[in-house]
Amino acid sequence: MGTFTFVVRRLLELVPTLLGLLLLIFIIARVMPGDPVGLALGPEATQEQVEAFRAELGLDQPLWKQFVDYVVGLTRGEFGTSLRTYQDVGADIAQSLGATLELVIAALFIAVLVGVPVGMLSALHRDTWIDNLVRAISISGVALPRFWVGIMLQIWLGSQLGLFPIIGRDSGVPPDHVTGMYVLDSLLTFDFRALRDSLLHLFLPAITLALPSAAQLARLTRASMIEVLRQQYVLVHHAYGIHPQVVAWRFALRNGLTSVLTLVGLSFGALIENAVLVEVVFSWPGISAYGASAVLAKDFNAVVAVTLIIGLAFLLANLIVDLLYGLLDPRVRHA
Repeated sequence: MGTFTFVVRRLLELVPTLLGLLLLIFIIARVMPGDPVGLALGPEATQEQVEAFRAELGLDQPLWKQFVDYVVGLTRGEFGTSLRTYQDVGADIAQSLGATLELVIAALFIAVLVGVPVGMLSALHRDTWIDNLVRAISISGVALPRFWVGIMLQIWLGSQLGLFPIIGRDSGVPPDHVTGMYVLDSLLTFDFRALRDSLLHLFLPAITLALPSAAQLARLTRASMIEVLRQQYVLVHHAYGIHPQVVAWRFALRNGLTSVLTLVGLSFGALIENAVLVEVVFSWPGISAYGASAVLAKDFNAVVAVTLIIGLAFLLANLIVDLLYGLLDPRVRHA
């Protein structure tokens, strides 16, 4: 099977999965306790105004018809009207999606850049003080709550030392909008002042979000590398007199990364989901914070749209991981 055929088949398989997710979250959002229309209009609204607004939104229709109308709207790129902002949910998400993608990509980059080498270092120095230190830090990184880590970084590096801003994405002058990701937009427009400002604002929330994932990657990389280093082909390379560092980095690491890639793919979706606490702590205007506000306001159209986008991002990340398997392991590629 060619790569193109494989990708097309996997993309087609995403459709029933997304429809199932859409149906589930649509029903849950509609049966949540409380009256979202009354909550949106406020306590001063009359019953006639509430009923008129409900009819305008189509909420007076049977649930099955509401679902069909919503799916038809999705095919036209319409996510419904937000009960909080009274704008199209798609427009709201377009404004906040770039912020979350930038934060998640930066956090994933940091997690891989730190977790994989540290885990490999721990495996190469197994049962030494380096290994014990890495394992202790990894356990702490997984256990510490993200919001607490974020607050501590704000206090130490932001307020006391004054090295980094503690809230927001910019200092009031964002770069010209191209993709919605400020770092990338700064590079594309050659605005290096905005680039420096964007990186400074991004550093603390990205570190906070990346810490648990980096710790998990370090632990998994250590376990994978220890298993690979026991294999016969690795022992043969040592017997040939090849330097241990060359054997580890050139031959063992590539095979050890197979299981690590799985965690990286899962981490991408998990980071979007877990970004809500980081976005709230750092006042980061992303889609996760937008979704959390939508849940509190019972803004069901926004809840459904955010959940659907996070689910799609999770599925696409796993598809990319499957493709990377083929690049790392020829057996997977040929199969």
